[in-house]
Amino acid sequence: MKKTSVLLASAALATALSAPVQAGDPDFLVFDWAGFEVEGILQGFIDKNGDRPSYSFYGDDDEAYQKLASGFKADVAHPCSQMVSKYRDAGLIEPWDVSKIPAYATIDPKFLKSKIFADDEGVWFIPTDWGASAIAYNPEEVPAEDVASLQVFTNPKYAGRMSLPNSSDDVWALAYLATGVTDWTEVTEEQFEAAAAWLREVHPNVLSYWNDPSEQAQTMASGEVLISWSWNDGVAYLRADNYPVEFQREAAEGSSTFICGYVNLKDGPGAEEKAYDFMNSWLRPESAPALLEAIGYGHSSLTAMESIPMEEQVAAGIGPIDAPILPQVPNDPELRERQLAEFEKIKAGF
Repeated sequence: MKKTSVLLASAALATALSAPVQAGDPDFLVFDWAGFEVEGILQGFIDKNGDRPSYSFYGDDDEAYQKLASGFKADVAHPCSQMVSKYRDAGLIEPWDVSKIPAYATIDPKFLKSKIFADDEGVWFIPTDWGASAIAYNPEEVPAEDVASLQVFTNPKYAGRMSLPNSSDDVWALAYLATGVTDWTEVTEEQFEAAAAWLREVHPNVLSYWNDPSEQAQTMASGEVLISWSWNDGVAYLRADNYPVEFQREAAEGSSTFICGYVNLKDGPGAEEKAYDFMNSWLRPESAPALLEAIGYGHSSLTAMESIPMEEQVAAGIGPIDAPILPQVPNDPELRERQLAEFEKIKAGF
């Protein structure tokens, strides 16, 4: 495929993000990250209801939360795990009735451990997809030894040729890993300050903070960026267009993982039963290959993942690794807000 395909994909995504809704079923609206409207995931919903869901898109978790907290109405939303407590505390969500979602029982138990996700009041969050945050790089211009450590982001050799996500969670996961922390549920003041200092050291080297994977892929496809802290989907987009890219999850200090899923929004404008049709469609075994092919993510269902050969999982960057991992599990909400505020200062040069 030609270079223009990534550029056009990025332009199409920008259009999607600027549009309020991608029209589909008028009785069901999904508030989601762009890129997850994958037909193979939605096929069960389409078969039952005759149309795709309608979609409204956002670029990051905090943007989504602020819009919903300000009164925007949708039926379900797709936060990552560390945001669920904010949705609960703000009274924006209600529990799922998992008796209506038979495949809930197939979800990998490691994704269900938090009491924030499920308690005596019910199930508040249904994990559906997971991925990694790691180093994406152009192997034709960056030797593998240069990305053997996360300290590559401080290397002046690549000043102005690297990008980071405009996502506080992912950037802080990187900074904690780079300064020796693999568990952000127990962060000391000294560890926070060390991670913040590291991000300030990196900031002058950063060409851009990308807002979505297509934007990231575009800057790498153009040659502007050689090294990026990336999710799986940015790498998947580049590989689909035959760009040279590798995904280094085994840097000496490690890499990060995240889990995302769906919450049932309170007072949604659509038909409640269609929220269950949607979740049942997502958790079908057939959804896992479609998810992996489209954006390189893993599925939360053990049954679904059994359909994907391990070599394909490894190639996509979701296989087992021999390196430290910082899981982006729910952490202290006050720490998260502090990280968010500090990240804004760092981006502004302070």
